[in-house]
Amino acid sequence: MTTISLPSRTPRRVHTATRVWNSLGVVAAALIALLWLMPLLWAVDTAFKPEEETATIPISWIPTHFTTDAFQKVFAESDVIRWFLNSTVVTVAVTLLVLVTASMAGYGLSRTDFRGRRVLLGLIIAGIMVPPQIVVVPLFREMLALGLVDTYWAMILPQVAFPAMVFILKKFFDGLPRELEEAARVDGASVWRIYWQIALPLSRPALAAVGIFTFIITWNNFLWPFLAVSNPDLMTIPVGLATVQSSYGLRYAQIMALAVLGGLPLLVAYVFFQRNIIRSVAHTGLSGT
Repeated sequence: MTTISLPSRTPRRVHTATRVWNSLGVVAAALIALLWLMPLLWAVDTAFKPEEETATIPISWIPTHFTTDAFQKVFAESDVIRWFLNSTVVTVAVTLLVLVTASMAGYGLSRTDFRGRRVLLGLIIAGIMVPPQIVVVPLFREMLALGLVDTYWAMILPQVAFPAMVFILKKFFDGLPRELEEAARVDGASVWRIYWQIALPLSRPALAAVGIFTFIITWNNFLWPFLAVSNPDLMTIPVGLATVQSSYGLRYAQIMALAVLGGLPLLVAYVFFQRNIIRSVAHTGLSGT
């Protein structure tokens, strides 16, 4: 007697269940993204409202008419252009200096065996765990002793010490193959030439990630520029936003307009470098750090 076996439907059921779970995951991610975007959308909506509508009850999303009065008053009554220039100078300088110092320190810790190396690496890891608010008083006293308060250097130099970026680059250099460096050393290349012509080109994904995240963190930093600078001509965007908020009182449209202007460069940078950001995170594992 011949037995005929029917094809199993288990793979089809598994495939259907997988599609259902994937669809649920997409819906959940969309809802989370919408919740994350709500404050941004509200800020943009408020910035384009007439000032008298920003405090009306009940709250309405759609204004009676869109207006740019808040942006015009921000440019007329505040030194926003100067704040943008200061933020750009400080952020670009800090990012470049972090890339140079962190890459050199990370490569040295990865490739050089010297006495006290483990202790130094432990101190760097400890520096990651120390909240920056704890060291603001000693840093301010140091800047005061050096006569750097109310200068660009007072805002730049303390932010260059970035232990997390040193650790990230060190771990990336650990994963690079040493055969290329050994071959270059046999050919007579110096340590500096190996670092400059071999290690740095191979570490472009890590350098891009470090540069991007350093730029974002420095641009949004409020506490240290607020403490290090009291001269209005040296204020950055976050510090200027705080002063405008205190002087404007309940003029929500102007406050939101300045907040939108302050976040616009980061949004533009993300749009242009989105592919590099995703690739950098994938190469360096920053999502798990």
